[in-house]
Amino acid sequence: MNGKLFARILFYALIVTGLLNLSVVTSRAQSPAETLFKSKCAPCHGADGQGDVPMGKKLGAHNLKSPEVQAHSDAQLAGIIAKGQNHMPPYGGRLSADEINDLVKFIRSLK
Repeated sequence: MNGKLFARILFYALIVTGLLNLSVVTSRAQSPAETLFKSKCAPCHGADGQGDVPMGKKLGAHNLKSPEVQAHSDAQLAGIIAKGQNHMPPYGGRLSADEINDLVKFIRSLK
Protein backbone atom coordinates (compact mmCIF):
# COMPACT_ATOMS: atom_id res chain seq x y z
CA MET A 1 0.00 0.00 0.00
CA ASN A 2 1.45 3.33 -0.93
CA GLY A 3 1.65 6.29 1.44
CA LYS A 4 -1.08 8.36 -0.24
CA LEU A 5 -3.58 5.49 -0.13
CA PHE A 6 -2.79 4.81 3.53
CA ALA A 7 -3.18 8.51 4.38
CA ARG A 8 -6.54 8.66 2.57
CA ILE A 9 -7.83 5.53 4.38
CA LEU A 10 -6.66 6.92 7.71
CA PHE A 11 -8.33 10.26 6.97
CA TYR A 12 -11.70 8.64 6.20
CA ALA A 13 -11.42 6.34 9.20
CA LEU A 14 -10.92 9.36 11.46
CA ILE A 15 -13.93 11.12 9.93
CA VAL A 16 -16.15 8.06 10.45
CA THR A 17 -14.89 7.66 14.02
CA GLY A 18 -15.59 11.32 14.74
CA LEU A 19 -19.11 11.07 13.34
CA LEU A 20 -19.80 7.97 15.42
CA ASN A 21 -18.58 9.73 18.55
CA LEU A 22 -20.74 12.75 17.76
CA SER A 23 -23.83 10.57 17.39
CA VAL A 24 -23.15 8.90 20.76
CA VAL A 25 -22.79 12.28 22.50
CA THR A 26 -25.94 13.58 20.81
CA SER A 27 -27.99 10.54 21.82
CA ARG A 28 -26.96 11.00 25.47
CA ALA A 29 -28.15 14.58 25.65
CA GLN A 30 -30.83 15.00 28.28
CA SER A 31 -34.11 16.71 27.67
CA PRO A 32 -34.94 19.65 29.94
CA ALA A 33 -37.59 17.48 31.64
CA GLU A 34 -35.06 14.72 32.32
CA THR A 35 -32.60 17.24 33.76
CA LEU A 36 -35.37 18.67 35.94
CA PHE A 37 -36.41 15.17 37.04
CA LYS A 38 -32.86 14.29 38.01
CA SER A 39 -32.46 17.45 40.07
CA LYS A 40 -35.87 17.60 41.76
CA CYS A 41 -37.29 14.05 41.76
CA ALA A 42 -34.43 11.56 41.55
CA PRO A 43 -33.09 12.17 45.07
CA CYS A 44 -36.21 10.41 46.41
CA HIS A 45 -37.62 8.53 43.42
CA GLY A 46 -34.26 7.47 41.95
CA ALA A 47 -32.99 8.12 38.44
CA ASP A 48 -35.23 5.32 37.16
CA GLY A 49 -38.28 6.51 39.12
CA GLN A 50 -38.65 3.36 41.20
CA GLY A 51 -37.91 4.95 44.58
CA ASP A 52 -35.26 2.32 45.33
CA VAL A 53 -32.77 4.79 46.82
CA PRO A 54 -31.99 5.42 50.52
CA MET A 55 -34.06 8.61 50.78
CA GLY A 56 -36.91 7.10 48.80
CA LYS A 57 -37.01 4.06 51.05
CA LYS A 58 -36.91 6.24 54.15
CA LEU A 59 -39.78 8.44 52.96
CA GLY A 60 -41.82 5.73 51.24
CA ALA A 61 -41.52 7.35 47.80
CA HIS A 62 -43.82 5.84 45.22
CA ASN A 63 -42.52 3.82 42.30
CA LEU A 64 -43.36 6.11 39.39
CA LYS A 65 -43.36 3.14 37.01
CA SER A 66 -46.01 1.31 39.00
CA PRO A 67 -49.49 0.75 37.60
CA GLU A 68 -50.87 2.63 40.63
CA VAL A 69 -48.99 5.83 39.77
CA GLN A 70 -49.39 5.46 36.01
CA ALA A 71 -53.18 5.11 36.50
CA HIS A 72 -53.38 8.72 37.71
CA SER A 73 -54.54 11.24 35.15
CA ASP A 74 -52.08 13.86 33.93
CA ALA A 75 -54.00 16.46 35.95
CA GLN A 76 -53.72 14.34 39.10
CA LEU A 77 -49.97 13.90 38.65
CA ALA A 78 -49.54 17.62 37.97
CA GLY A 79 -51.53 18.37 41.12
CA ILE A 80 -49.37 16.07 43.22
CA ILE A 81 -46.22 17.71 41.87
CA ALA A 82 -47.61 21.22 42.40
CA LYS A 83 -49.20 20.71 45.83
CA GLY A 84 -47.12 17.86 47.24
CA GLN A 85 -48.41 14.74 48.94
CA ASN A 86 -47.43 12.87 52.08
CA HIS A 87 -43.67 13.50 52.46
CA MET A 88 -43.30 15.03 48.99
CA PRO A 89 -42.92 18.81 49.12
CA PRO A 90 -44.97 21.07 46.86
CA TYR A 91 -43.20 22.33 43.76
CA GLY A 92 -45.94 24.66 42.49
CA GLY A 93 -44.12 27.72 43.77
CA ARG A 94 -40.77 26.61 42.39
CA LEU A 95 -41.70 25.21 38.99
CA SER A 96 -43.73 26.72 36.18
CA ALA A 97 -46.86 25.01 34.87
CA ASP A 98 -44.91 24.06 31.73
CA GLU A 99 -42.14 22.48 33.79
CA ILE A 100 -44.69 20.51 35.81
CA ASN A 101 -46.39 19.31 32.61
CA ASP A 102 -42.99 18.32 31.19
CA LEU A 103 -42.33 16.32 34.36
CA VAL A 104 -45.68 14.56 33.96
CA LYS A 105 -44.73 13.60 30.39
CA PHE A 106 -41.35 12.39 31.61
CA ILE A 107 -43.01 10.28 34.34
CA ARG A 108 -45.24 8.76 31.65
CA SER A 109 -42.13 7.82 29.67
CA LEU A 110 -40.82 5.78 32.62
CA LYS A 111 -43.46 3.05 32.31
